[in-house]
Amino acid sequence: MQKTTDNGTGPVRVAMDAMGGDHGPAETIKGALAAAKAVNAEIILVGDPDPVEQELARHDTTGIAVRVVPSEDKIRDDEHPIQAMRTKPRSSVVVATKLVKTGDADVMVSMGSTGGSMASAVLNLGLMKGLARPCLGGPFLGLAPNTVLVDIGSNLDCRPELLLSFASMGVTWARTYMGIENPRVALLSVGSEAAKGNKQVQDAYPVFKDSGMNFVGNVEGMDFFTQKAEVIICDGFVGNILIKFTEGLGAAFAAYAKKRLASDLDETNLSKFAAELVQLTNRTRTNGGPLFGVKGPVILGHGSSRAEEITAAVSTAIRYVQLDLVDIMRADLESMNKNAASKATGSGAGR
Repeated sequence: MQKTTDNGTGPVRVAMDAMGGDHGPAETIKGALAAAKAVNAEIILVGDPDPVEQELARHDTTGIAVRVVPSEDKIRDDEHPIQAMRTKPRSSVVVATKLVKTGDADVMVSMGSTGGSMASAVLNLGLMKGLARPCLGGPFLGLAPNTVLVDIGSNLDCRPELLLSFASMGVTWARTYMGIENPRVALLSVGSEAAKGNKQVQDAYPVFKDSGMNFVGNVEGMDFFTQKAEVIICDGFVGNILIKFTEGLGAAFAAYAKKRLASDLDETNLSKFAAELVQLTNRTRTNGGPLFGVKGPVILGHGSSRAEEITAAVSTAIRYVQLDLVDIMRADLESMNKNAASKATGSGAGR
């Protein structure tokens, strides 16, 4: 695939699933165009041409490279991803992903069905060598901007080796995207002791300890704020509950603050304070979570995302391409698997 980064032959080409999310295409287009104004990027809006063109006409696109690629229908959250792909082969997320596959786009961004987006990415782009499943990850708390959580919802049950693969990709992200040298890795558990946790965590502990990573053991929920580790690993069941709890908590705090401080602050400052509370407990800064493990850049975001969050997701996608993170992630994962195989061979020879 030819890359078109700022350091290469041209702008990063972003294939946007314009129909995805609760507020597409209006908020999707608004957010994508805002990102394109700030950086060197081409926006490819994939969706139903009529509403997309109509919405696009509302914006001043002077100086912005933007074009529309037609698609038919979209995959809904309540549909089975694989079945939906079969019945809707021209859905917006599938068409957008195929643009990356054919080299006509550098990255795909979607706020649509997570299951549909993941299925499209895996089937069209494929998985990295030695990886059984992809995962979602990245920073998720404004209060802990330098902490990466993996997995945040794509795999509800995980074997230790799969969690270790997730950790490898999380480390690559933290080191390359966030600039953290030798990130510390930890397992999310109910206690810091090695024996604490469910069977999954207990089985994973020795695998991580012997991995060669900068593994610091188990951490608990409150340790997201104590900087004990930069990469925290859990299965998608725990991760998704955690991320949605913190988002809901932020919204609840904001509502409480507006009610409690209504007599002390004017409406402008009150709204600003409430918005800051929400940002501290969500991932507006990056919004889009990278889909780790597929052989092409894919960024997925919340269906409820508005323009500001979509702008952040597109900006994340552009930098993801510019840093060549997919290839670096692939190389790191292969290196880890080779080292593990070498250790297993050596251990077997010694018996």
